[in-house]
Amino acid sequence: MIIVGISAYYHDSAVALIRDGQIIAAAQEERFTRRKHDAAFPMQALEYCLREAGIAANQIDYVAYYDKPFLKFERLLETYLAFAPRGFSSFRLALPVWLREKLFLKSLLAKELKKIDAHLDWEAKMLFGEHHQSHAASAFFPSPFEEAAVLTLDGVGEWATSSVAIGRGAQLEIIKEIHFPHSLGLLYSAFTYHLGFKVNSGEYKVMGLAPYGEPRYVQQIREHLIDVKADGSFRLNMDYFDYCAGLTMTNARFSNLFALPVRTSEQALTAQHMDMAASLQVVVEEVIIQLAGAIADETGMKNLCLAGGVALNCVANGKLLRSGKFERIWVQPAAGDAGGAVGAALAAYHGYLGHARSVQHELDAMQGSYLGPQFAQAEIEQRLSSVGAVFEVMTETGLTQQCALDLAQGKALGWFQGRMEFGPRALGGRSILGDPRSASMQSTLNLKVKFRESFRPFAPSVLREDVADWFELDVDSPYMLLVANVKVERRIPLPAHEQSLFGIEKLHVARSTIPAVTHVDYSARIQTVSAQTNPRYHALLSEFKRQTGCPVLVNTSFNVRGEPIVHTPEDAFRCFMGTDIEVLAIGHCYLRKEAQDSALKQNYENAFELD
Repeated sequence: MIIVGISAYYHDSAVALIRDGQIIAAAQEERFTRRKHDAAFPMQALEYCLREAGIAANQIDYVAYYDKPFLKFERLLETYLAFAPRGFSSFRLALPVWLREKLFLKSLLAKELKKIDAHLDWEAKMLFGEHHQSHAASAFFPSPFEEAAVLTLDGVGEWATSSVAIGRGAQLEIIKEIHFPHSLGLLYSAFTYHLGFKVNSGEYKVMGLAPYGEPRYVQQIREHLIDVKADGSFRLNMDYFDYCAGLTMTNARFSNLFALPVRTSEQALTAQHMDMAASLQVVVEEVIIQLAGAIADETGMKNLCLAGGVALNCVANGKLLRSGKFERIWVQPAAGDAGGAVGAALAAYHGYLGHARSVQHELDAMQGSYLGPQFAQAEIEQRLSSVGAVFEVMTETGLTQQCALDLAQGKALGWFQGRMEFGPRALGGRSILGDPRSASMQSTLNLKVKFRESFRPFAPSVLREDVADWFELDVDSPYMLLVANVKVERRIPLPAHEQSLFGIEKLHVARSTIPAVTHVDYSARIQTVSAQTNPRYHALLSEFKRQTGCPVLVNTSFNVRGEPIVHTPEDAFRCFMGTDIEVLAIGHCYLRKEAQDSALKQNYENAFELD
C-alpha cells in the first residue's frame, strides 16, 4: 500500500511517501527549487520520493492532502462578513486566488499530478484530511508511544488553531479545538511582525531574541491581548490585531499599548524590542504549560505528542518537559506545515483505511528525520568535478580524524553526509560545524558564514551518552526541539561589572566552557546524537571528544541567511566558496578552501532574499 501525502499552496510545500505504514521518504520543495518556504506544488519533492521508493506513479494507491480547502474558504467568507465592510481590501486580494486555484484544489492537484502520469484518474485516488488532524497524525503515529495525548498549536488551519487529541494504537480522535481568530501562533506572529521580522519565517528570531530582554510587559499582554483560563484555553482581544480584516498583523492600538511603532527590518533592535520578545515568550510558555496540565489531568495520559508551528518553540518545550506535567514528550521534527504531508499520509493509512500501527519503542518512526535525498560517492565526485572543485578522497576513518582536527583548530566545517533532513533543522546531514569551546565561534559563524543577525544563538550537538554531563537534560533530544541549561559546573562565574550588562552587550561574555553554544541565559537548544540513527556524525563527535575531551560541536544548518538548506553537492560547494567556511566534507571527499580556484569564489551574502 503506497500513500503519498502532500502539503502545498500556503507555505513550506512538501511530500511524504509511506509504504505499508512506514515512512520511506519526505522532503520540502524549497530544497530543490532553492526558494525559501516555497509554496508551489511540490513536483520535485514528489519525483524524489518516487525515486527513493523505486516506484512509478501508477503504483500510488492514494494521494492524501493535508487540509480541506472548502472549510478554509468558509472561514475566509465568514470572517469577511463578520468584519464587513472593514475587511474588503484583504478580501478583494484573496478572493481571485481562491476562485482561480485554492477552492477547486482537487482539479488543480489532479492537473499537476497528470504531469507525472497523464493516464491515471488522480481525482479517484485523492483524500483530504483536516489541517489539525494532519498535524495530530504527524505527531502521534510516528511517536514511540502506544498511547498519548496530542496537542497541536499553530496559526490557523481551516477553523482550528489549537487541538487536543487522544491517540491509542491506530486510533486518533480530536476531542477539543480552539478556533480562529483566537490563536497562539497568530499571537506570536503578530509580535514577530511588530518586531520587524517576517511572519511565518522570523518567529524563531523572536524566540532567540527573548533572553536578551526582561519580561516587563507580561501584565500588559495578559490584561489587554489574551484572556487565559485556568485550563489554558484562551481568547485574543481582536481590538489590537488586524489580521482578520486588514493587511497587517497588528494595528495602531497595539503600537500604542507598548508605545512602540512597527519596527522596520533596517532599524536597530532596542532594549524595548528585546523586552517585548521576552514578555511574549513568558506568556506563551505559561499558556502551553497550563494547557498541558489540564490535558494531563483530564486524560490521565503520561505521554504527550506535539505538532504545529508553535511546537517548534523549543524553549517552551524544554520548560514543559521540566514542569513534569507528562512523563515523556515527543515533538514531530517537521512540526510546521511541511510535516502535514507526513500526517496526511499516516492519517489516511491508519484512520481512513484502518490499518494497524507498529510502534518502535526505542526510537520513533521518523528515522532521525533523515528522509531526504542522498548521493553515492561516485556521483559526489562527478558533481564536484563538474563545478571545478579540487578535492581528495579519504577513507571514512581518515576523513573523521582530519575533520575533528580541523574543528579542534577552530575551523568552520561544512558537513554533507547521508540523507538530507526533513524539517527546518540541520541534524548532522547538511550542517556547518564548529568548536563550541571557542569564544569567537558564535560571532564568526553568524557574521562571516551565515551572514545573519549577531544575536542569533547556535545549537550544540552532543553524544547522547554524554548529554547529562554537560547539560541539565538526560532524555533523547534528536531533533533539536528541547532547550535546557548548561550544567552549573560547566559555567563560568560572571564578574560583577559584566552582570550589569544588558541587551546585545551580553553576547560577548563567555558564560561556560562551551561559550559558542551557551545562550545569554545559560540555555542551549540541544541535539543528542545516537550511533543508531547517524553513525557517521556520532563517529565525528566521538573523535572530536577523543582529541579534545569535549563531546559537543556547534551545529547550524548548511546555508546562508535566506537560503534553504543545501540539497546537492553543487549547492554545498557554492555555499562553501561564497562564505568563510574553511573546509568541506561531502561523502568521502575532503576540500580545503585554499586549494580551490579563487575565480570560483562568489559574493554569496546577497544571493538570497533575506528571511
